[in-house]
Amino acid sequence: MLLQRNKLGSVRPPKRCRSDMDNISTSDIVIINGNSHPDLANMVAERMGLKNGGCSVFHKSNRETIVEISDSVRGKDIYIIQTGTKDANNNIMELLIMAYACKTSSARSIVGVIPYLPYSKQCKMRKRGCIVSKLLAKMMCTSGLTHIITMDLHQKEIQGFFDIPVDNLRASPFLLQYIQESIPDYRNSVIVARNPGVAKKANSYAERLRLGLAVIHGEQKEAESDEVDGRYSPPPTSSSNRQRTTSVSVGVPEHICKVKPPLTIVGDVNGRIAIMVDDLIDDVQAFVAAAEMLKENGACKIYVLATHGLLSSDAPRLLDESPIDEIVVTNTIPHEIQKLQCHKIKTIDISILIAEAIRRIHNKESMSYLFRNVTLED
Repeated sequence: MLLQRNKLGSVRPPKRCRSDMDNISTSDIVIINGNSHPDLANMVAERMGLKNGGCSVFHKSNRETIVEISDSVRGKDIYIIQTGTKDANNNIMELLIMAYACKTSSARSIVGVIPYLPYSKQCKMRKRGCIVSKLLAKMMCTSGLTHIITMDLHQKEIQGFFDIPVDNLRASPFLLQYIQESIPDYRNSVIVARNPGVAKKANSYAERLRLGLAVIHGEQKEAESDEVDGRYSPPPTSSSNRQRTTSVSVGVPEHICKVKPPLTIVGDVNGRIAIMVDDLIDDVQAFVAAAEMLKENGACKIYVLATHGLLSSDAPRLLDESPIDEIVVTNTIPHEIQKLQCHKIKTIDISILIAEAIRRIHNKESMSYLFRNVTLED
């Protein structure tokens, strides 16, 4: 399958994935979407030869979300395409209300197609906070969703938060193909992990492309604060003795305070093309700092490849002023405005992958074809 460039500079695979797409029964399947990414929903529907279902999602003057489904969904399989954007809370409420509306209208099954799952970075306990991804999973299951299709979860363990099946698709074949076909002299490249947490993903890319690996570690790695929080302190014995214990006298050793080492790169990038890979580009300061260090160490060109391009705040301006030569993301999140602000951003269309996943689920076919050669590191 060859990637094709359209007039806007985006990269799109061929329009059809396989002829079996034409075999799908259109009488009992409905595709609807919220306001997060209507373009992606229309592209998926077009690839499947379907018309986007009639669903209006709007907000009243008091900011309440209203959903109106004009077509009958009784006894049908519903696929709700709703991704996460910078307006994550509204995206979530729209999805939950659409799912519940279909549930109360007697839909046979309701599949949430969520290319980028909001709050996926909050999947660990931090201080006195909570695991927000777990809460969101419970809300989605309660709303009536019977299946989830998503892509490149920030942590794969998030799948276990759901009480319903979750298919975590991978965009890496598209990104690997882009490297092979669109980066000149890619054999002179080295795959770079911008922090040790991305090393497994970067190593997977390096092994598949038979390239070298470099890892950056040090100050740019975000670390949790080492402040004492006492979250696991035992409850006081009485209300009259409520004082915080600041020292331990029972032989429990204290945690040694962490000290960040200076920014360091492990691996040779001198005279090479540096390709940083990650699952999400949001706040780009870490990518810019890594790119500056790669330049200082002799990298001749710098690429950044990621599945999700959230590109919050002033990310386009920072990227445009940075040493990074090209930023490649998929269209799981709309970023057309950011592309106008930064000419370095390129897009890979993954609607064909989502359409094929929907077709296989609807026809009750195996999904293993979409996970061939996928390892735990991908």
